Amino acid sequence: MKDLKHLNYFEDILQDSGNELSDKARAAGSICIGTTCYQIPEVLLNLPGCFAARMRAPRTGSMEMGTYYMTSLNCEFARALLERCLEGGYGFLDCIIEPFACSQMTSTMENIEKLHLCDKDKPDFFVQHVDTPIKADENAVRHLTRMCRARILEKLHDTFGTDVSDAALRDAVMRYNEICDVINEIGSYRKLDDPTITGYEFAVLCLATYCAPWELVIEKLRETAQELKTRKPDAKKQFRIKAVLAGSEIDDPDFVKLIEDAGVRMVADRHCFGSFPGRMPIELNDADDTLEQICRHYVKQCQCPRYMDNDRIAERKAYLDRLAHEYDADGIILQQMNFCNFWPYERAGASQILSQEYGWPVLSIDRPYAAGSSGQIRTRIQAFVESVEIKRLQGGKS
Repeated sequence: MKDLKHLNYFEDILQDSGNELSDKARAAGSICIGTTCYQIPEVLLNLPGCFAARMRAPRTGSMEMGTYYMTSLNCEFARALLERCLEGGYGFLDCIIEPFACSQMTSTMENIEKLHLCDKDKPDFFVQHVDTPIKADENAVRHLTRMCRARILEKLHDTFGTDVSDAALRDAVMRYNEICDVINEIGSYRKLDDPTITGYEFAVLCLATYCAPWELVIEKLRETAQELKTRKPDAKKQFRIKAVLAGSEIDDPDFVKLIEDAGVRMVADRHCFGSFPGRMPIELNDADDTLEQICRHYVKQCQCPRYMDNDRIAERKAYLDRLAHEYDADGIILQQMNFCNFWPYERAGASQILSQEYGWPVLSIDRPYAAGSSGQIRTRIQAFVESVEIKRLQGGKS
């Protein structure tokens, strides 16, 4: 297919932890707020004069320093972020707002705070922890609302003078929904029998919306959506099967590229940096409290295995089944990072249930944080592709 006009531009801004767009926004007076998790309502970090930067550690090599502080038995994502902060790669952050959800990530943030890794010449810098729920009922919504009001809105207002009024919240939701709409329009082309956008290309575009100020990327995203209306697929299909990619954080598009180079077209992304559920629009009414509506959206949409009530455990499998049908997938790839707290249990159960009860071919893998060149994973994916093709020939689910 013809190269997307702005793909190289988006690839470039993802090469480092920071980027020129973040620098531009900060130079104009905006506050850069670091975070790592969907459970912190992203829209609250994009109030007027603020923007969120999802923390990641691209091109990670050695994690010796991060391992020294956290041991080799901690999640590689947590260690990689600490390593990058020790290297000075997150000096552009003005504060960090993080959920008190994963003990390993909490340890990373405590090290950042105690070692003063991001607060040089920043007397107002802070690391804020927000207690997030493990159930998805109305009590959880009220709890998250109280937490967000006290530990996000009031903290930002008291420290930086941020406008946290109802009007400001609604403005942030409007801008968030604009980003969601254009990303979902771009993603809709993955539903075609021969998708006119690759999973790698979509991963790059979607990831950019987590790592750069929305107002500085939205026009190029809109141009890309317009470009896709007339983009033609290759004369010969460049994939053998289509699959849904699900699991823990994937902030490296090269991992998606590795999967696609092995013969899979990634058509849906249910992971912590993907569009499901991270780019689902927020619907507001005029009757209920705006902050509570925002928090209800995040509680009800969240697909994290930290939500441990039985209904949500079952619903997560049904959610993947719906995605796989909607995007005409041939199978599902479940992945998790080594030493993750929550996803090993989820992956083990989901791989069995999705296979035995829903009938999907499932590939279940654990992986290092930097997995974009793993020969072992490539071999497993190639074997998975062959097994799906054999099932298809034998009349199984396709």
